[in-house]
Amino acid sequence: MSQSYNESAAKDTEAVHPKNAPTAEEIMNRHVHSVDPSMGLHDVTSFLLKHQISNAPVVRRENNRDVLLGFISESDCLEFLANGVFYGEPSLPQTAETMMKKHPVCVGPDQDVFTLTSIFLSHNYRHLPVVDGQYLLGIISRRDIIKSLEAYYRQWTKSRDRDRFPVDLHQIMNQRFLVTR
Repeated sequence: MSQSYNESAAKDTEAVHPKNAPTAEEIMNRHVHSVDPSMGLHDVTSFLLKHQISNAPVVRRENNRDVLLGFISESDCLEFLANGVFYGEPSLPQTAETMMKKHPVCVGPDQDVFTLTSIFLSHNYRHLPVVDGQYLLGIISRRDIIKSLEAYYRQWTKSRDRDRFPVDLHQIMNQRFLVTR
C-alpha cells in the first residue's frame, strides 16, 4: 500500500508542480545597464534617468566579465540628493560604491519561475540579479516573471484541458468507415 501511495503522491506532485518550468537563465534580461563604482552621485542619478530604470547593479570589470559589487536604486539617489541639499554638500563626494546596497539578494541561473516568484512575493523586490558565483549574468524583474509565468500558465492549462478532456475518437471518426453488425 505504501508503494502505491508514494506513486500516487508523486503523480499528484507532478500535476501541482509542472515539469520544465522556465528558469532564471531563460527569463533574465542579458542586456543590463550597469554602473561603475567610481561614478558620482549626479552621474548615477543622470544614468538612471537617461535609461529610465529604477536601479542598476554596480559592477567592476574583471577578466572580460562583470563582478557584482552591489545595487544602487532611485531611492538611494533620492536619499543622498535630499540630504546633500538639506544639510549642505557632504565633505566626501558620494560615489556609487559608497551609496550602493552591498550584498544584494541574488539568484542562480537554474532557479525555476516558482522559486523566483516566491522570492519576489516574500520580499517585495522589483529586480533580482542573476549571478554565477561573483559574476553578473543578467537581471530579472517582476514584469519578466509575470510574462514568463503567464505564458507558462497558458501552455499548462491547454495541456491540462487535453488531459481532462481526451479526444473521443467516435465523435471525430468518419461515419462511413464504421462497420455495423
